[in-house]
Amino acid sequence: MPEPYHDRYSITFHNLADMASYHSQQAADSRWERTGANALRVEPLDEGSPLYSDASSFGLGISEDAVKDTAKNLGLAIWLNGCNYPVRNTAFKSLLDRAKISGNALPKLRRRTLADTLNECLALQKKASALLLIREQKVSAVHSGDEKDYSILPINELLDSLKIKLDERFPGSVFDNGYSDHTITSAAWSLPDQKDDLLGSYHKTLSAQGKAALIGKLMPGIRFSTSDTGFASAKVSALLLGMRHPIHIGGMVATNHRGLTTVADFMASLDMLFAQFEDSIKRLEKLANVYLDYPVNAMTAICKMLKMPKKAALEAIVMFEVSCGSDPVTAHDVFMGMQEIMFMLKTANTPESKMLYLEESMARALALDWSRYDYAKEVKW
Repeated sequence: MPEPYHDRYSITFHNLADMASYHSQQAADSRWERTGANALRVEPLDEGSPLYSDASSFGLGISEDAVKDTAKNLGLAIWLNGCNYPVRNTAFKSLLDRAKISGNALPKLRRRTLADTLNECLALQKKASALLLIREQKVSAVHSGDEKDYSILPINELLDSLKIKLDERFPGSVFDNGYSDHTITSAAWSLPDQKDDLLGSYHKTLSAQGKAALIGKLMPGIRFSTSDTGFASAKVSALLLGMRHPIHIGGMVATNHRGLTTVADFMASLDMLFAQFEDSIKRLEKLANVYLDYPVNAMTAICKMLKMPKKAALEAIVMFEVSCGSDPVTAHDVFMGMQEIMFMLKTANTPESKMLYLEESMARALALDWSRYDYAKEVKW
């Protein structure tokens, strides 16, 4: 069982109180340190480096196991305020950004060579500053130290603000699940008391098409996601729950960690999301009135255009082709068939950060002109 300091640690939550408590404690235990970018010193921390067995050089509270885990992963440490700190995988991109270097070859370098390259480049950044997040015994991010470039939006405060807004706008909302790892934090709520108001017209459209079974399953919801390590802004989006995997239907609002933004800005953005929720449902409802002559070709073309993972997409396309038979098929039917991609990826333990990214990509299909993808000729992938 991974410990919180492990790079691959993750935790799930089944009630909001536990999730709020976890992130409040995490915020209390985390440190944010500002320094000059050129003051950072990177050292190799693979199993062959001298630092690997030099426990006295690390900061207070850093365990031998945290050092070993880092050696198995990124294999770097940062010297800060008189001691070394292991560097988590999540900090690598932001560390490269502070050094103003990039390239696919960098992760392949020997750790000594990589550390030397980073140090040479960091030393040149005399006017730049860095903001380090030290969490669970490791440097988890090396953001820009300029508050206009990176604004701290504590996850526990975002959660508290979101709950206040939900209680105001959607009373009776029910916490569905939560998730957190060192890359991303997410949570979903269902909105049972708003089901008739939000889905009423949509249900009538589906009922007229004989899809009563689908009507009973669907429930409106929202998803919150954010990251302290630079992988995502603070986002809230509209969902449909009740299928094998939640369906992202757009209506997303995002508060970026930049431009001196605050938690109050995040709260203000939520009013925009709630106003857009009905528009998201209407876009989905419109797909039920778009009939396709070549639905398999349309599904293939759209999955390809959205850059869905090829293997899972092709499997979902085969499943859809078998199930649709000779029945009339709408763009809505195809969109629902595409959701099997997300279910297959989830069961294959795809990282949560990638799942959320792909859900957002999938939601782009709601804004497409599906008739343009109704190709008579077979679509190759």
